[in-house]
Amino acid sequence: MGSSLSMTQLRQTGLEHGLDSIGVAKAEIFASTRDDLMSRKEKGLHGTMEFTYRNPERSTDPSRTLKDAETLIVGARSYWRTQSGTVETNEPIGRVALYAQEDHYQQLRRGLEAIAGLLKEHGYKARILVDDNALVDREAAFRAGIGWYGKNTNLLLPKRGSWFVLGTVVTNAKYDPQNPHGGSCGSCEQCIPACPTQAITSAGVLDANRCLAWLVQSEGQFPIEFREALGDRIYGCDDCQTVCPVNRREERSNEKAVANSDNETVLIHEMLDMKDEELLQQFGTWYIPKRDPRYLRRNALLVLGNKSGPPSGKTKQTVHHWLQSDDDMIRSHAVWTAKRLGLTELLTPLADDPSPLVQAELEQAVRLNYKPSIQVNTSI
Repeated sequence: MGSSLSMTQLRQTGLEHGLDSIGVAKAEIFASTRDDLMSRKEKGLHGTMEFTYRNPERSTDPSRTLKDAETLIVGARSYWRTQSGTVETNEPIGRVALYAQEDHYQQLRRGLEAIAGLLKEHGYKARILVDDNALVDREAAFRAGIGWYGKNTNLLLPKRGSWFVLGTVVTNAKYDPQNPHGGSCGSCEQCIPACPTQAITSAGVLDANRCLAWLVQSEGQFPIEFREALGDRIYGCDDCQTVCPVNRREERSNEKAVANSDNETVLIHEMLDMKDEELLQQFGTWYIPKRDPRYLRRNALLVLGNKSGPPSGKTKQTVHHWLQSDDDMIRSHAVWTAKRLGLTELLTPLADDPSPLVQAELEQAVRLNYKPSIQVNTSI
């Protein structure tokens, strides 16, 4: 028996409260997605990522969230903003990926809450899932007809692209589901070679062990083979999206939406001078492993090491400071930064450092980040 509250009403409510696209899917087990998650986890492609990989049985079964679930109402909200451009400063800076510059999920939630509220007013149950490991949101959106899977594994909305956050209302109200979208990337594969670490191993398959957006959020040592590729990215990576031709349509349609320039970049020296509580206050909306600020410092040291040109006095002072850290993970990354910037004279006191992490970094060959100027003797 269908609901007395029409889907047209719900859709209109969601759009009025900031959603850009809304689709409907049946609340059933995502069997193929569950198999994909388990297979990729067995192959190690998840790269220690938990999220929906933690419990595939749960994250592919809407009834685990709402026992008598009938329908998934999926919403998408654009987070595209025009960037202000290159920051003019000689100070080392770190770029922040577009999706992390604002709390876009909070805005998405408002639209979903409006839909859930209307359902509850009519006597139905409704649960909201936003950025939640209880459901694979891309698969819910695909089944709801919102878009198709791109070769970079993102969901692409027709004529708009992948600059979207996704969320779902799980309800016991019954609505006719939409068909999955029949779109595709066709022969386009621009995203695959655009990945700076070749993390897209084949169309639609991502190796998280190589993905910079995941590595900046991972615990432990940052893989040395990807440190140079990190460049100035302090959080996230948008490369596979910026080259996507479909995304350009969204960019053109939202040219007036300008990002807050204060959130586009981070001053690395300032970041490395912050105390723990300051770091969490400033960057607490980012995913930080175990809410431990040491991972922010780890990433900042790598970005500092990728700064081109001879190191400034402030940079030398900063590297020297963190080479004396009580945290051997931080010391070890500071060793890499010192080598990268040609500050090897700072490493002498670490020759007998008891940490295996530090000793491994001392032994590691690192490519200098700039070519020192050569003084030519022209005297006769």
